[in-house]
Amino acid sequence: MNTQQVIILGINGHIGHNAAKAFIAAGWDVTGYGRSNRHPIEGVRFIKGDADDVEAMRAAIGEIDVVVNALNLPYHQWDNGRMEAQAERVLAALGKSGKTMLFPGNIYNYAATDRVVTPDLAQHPQTPRGAIRVQVEKLFSAAAQRGDIQLIILRAGDFYGPNNTFDWFDLAMLSEAGKGKLKLMGVRGVGHAWAYLPDLGRAFEKLAWHRKELGASENFHFAGHYVTPEDLERTIVAAAPVRLKVSVFPRWIFGAIGLVNPMMREVGKMAYLWENPMELRDTRLDAILGPGFDTPFDVAIKGTVVPFFAAERKAA
Repeated sequence: MNTQQVIILGINGHIGHNAAKAFIAAGWDVTGYGRSNRHPIEGVRFIKGDADDVEAMRAAIGEIDVVVNALNLPYHQWDNGRMEAQAERVLAALGKSGKTMLFPGNIYNYAATDRVVTPDLAQHPQTPRGAIRVQVEKLFSAAAQRGDIQLIILRAGDFYGPNNTFDWFDLAMLSEAGKGKLKLMGVRGVGHAWAYLPDLGRAFEKLAWHRKELGASENFHFAGHYVTPEDLERTIVAAAPVRLKVSVFPRWIFGAIGLVNPMMREVGKMAYLWENPMELRDTRLDAILGPGFDTPFDVAIKGTVVPFFAAERKAA
């Protein structure tokens, strides 16, 4: 049997990197596309290229049938049509090829009043950022309905994982791990959706493997770990190799820093995600992934937390 091929657009990002690892582990032939090979993965063929260059993307994709579109823009660069323009460039690179494109969705498409977020739930975005995500997905869905591509969206909550950077563990909760401090995100008693990146990467591979059984345009919701700050505190404290002093991260700081930092200003506008319990559920995806698919929460947290206390990270 011929080895299946996949290309990851945006190989250096959270999704791209972990999806590439999952596809390699599952025996796929994997190509990575990005501006640099910042995080080399053994077995991944790397092609240097820019997401603004349609012809370069088209050439990199070539005859590969499965494309993971893990491209993104910094938070403060989503407006003025820039996210939609990036989506249009990817569609132009794919053309009318009928290739499968897997795309990471998020919870921004839904309202703060939505409590159980299922794939069939109507999308009413809470913020302009959410409206942008809805529009991007509509562009992809329209291309799928025309028959240009097959679209598989996999929606998830906030990312975390071992040795990950620029996530809530790195930027907030364990930013002072070297001082024995844990600063919890969220509101006590309010659940929050978290996606363990190695599991999410494997979910992308599973859906790619089953793509011929799926429709032209699919929307799946990855439940991940839905937990409260109390759950996080208990599990992180148990996993840490040192005693931790626990406090609550002051989310008002985003607004203060946002006065001079446009990215933090945009982050602050998403406060509703911490203040409202919005749980992703999808029985159809659960059936595809199979029982026992997710890494147990305590194991995932331990794998994520322990590296923060390694000597080299504390020194950095």
